[in-house]
Amino acid sequence: MASVTANELKTKGVSIVEESLKYADEVVVSVRGRDRFVIMDMDKYAKLREYELECAINEARNDLEKGAYKTHSVAEHINQIQDDL
Repeated sequence: MASVTANELKTKGVSIVEESLKYADEVVVSVRGRDRFVIMDMDKYAKLREYELECAINEARNDLEKGAYKTHSVAEHINQIQDDL
C-alpha cells in the first residue's frame, strides 16, 4: 500500500495519487503523521461496496432463517427507537 502525506497531496495534487496507484491498489493519506484516509480506484471501490452489500444480504438471510427479527408497525418501531435513546 502506498502512502502520501496531506502536504504532498496539497502540493502535488492528483498526480501523486495517480502515480502511487500505478504501484499499489490503495494510497493512504497521512495527516500530521497519522493515517487518516484511503484513496483507491473507482472499480476497486465499487467491488468493495458490492462485497459489503453481499455481506449485509447474507446477514439478513441468516437472521430470517434464525427468526431473529421483529414485526411491528412503523409507530411501534419509532417508539422503540425513541425508548432506546
